[in-house]
Amino acid sequence: MPQLVRNKNAASSNRSLAPTKREELFETLKTRFEKNTNRHKGIQWAEARARLERVAEKLWSLSEMERTGGEPDAIGRDDETGEYIFYDCSPESPKGRRNVCYDGEGQRKREKEGLHPGSAMDMAAAMGIELLTEEEYRELQKLGEFDTKTQSWLKTPADIRKLDGAIFAHRRFGRVFVCPNTAPCFYQGRGFRGSLRV
Repeated sequence: MPQLVRNKNAASSNRSLAPTKREELFETLKTRFEKNTNRHKGIQWAEARARLERVAEKLWSLSEMERTGGEPDAIGRDDETGEYIFYDCSPESPKGRRNVCYDGEGQRKREKEGLHPGSAMDMAAAMGIELLTEEEYRELQKLGEFDTKTQSWLKTPADIRKLDGAIFAHRRFGRVFVCPNTAPCFYQGRGFRGSLRV
């Protein structure tokens, strides 16, 4: 089962990184940023770093994305707010976040069966990130080929969730497929991808 802080109060009380961890993370992000220039045309790393340095909690969230295998990278900038947008850009669904139900309600149904899979929505909230929407996931897939062997839960519209449904997506046969499932389902090869606005 993915290892993540389950106590939200404990997580929120210590959302800062030691100076050495900050520099290690900045170096990792910079290397990835420079290696994948097609993802963020028109964005300069120095500007993105300067913004990150002003928001310690967002930097902590990026470190959690990194720690759980998301390989976060900047994919755009909001011209209205000035925020930089980071997505999980790992080739496959982040390894440290797989085998989870969609949300807490789905998880509780499985716990009644004696299973404890965890919840994508709860994990994302504890990390301070949002699940990718279908639109965001399709944007990501324009930047490369992702989830060719795995699957990722997506933020599910309320009308689908009311019917006990949830959606996930993957890339197969050169196409992106968005598929339905029930929220309590969980699979070894299904995790979730997140987004973070800084």
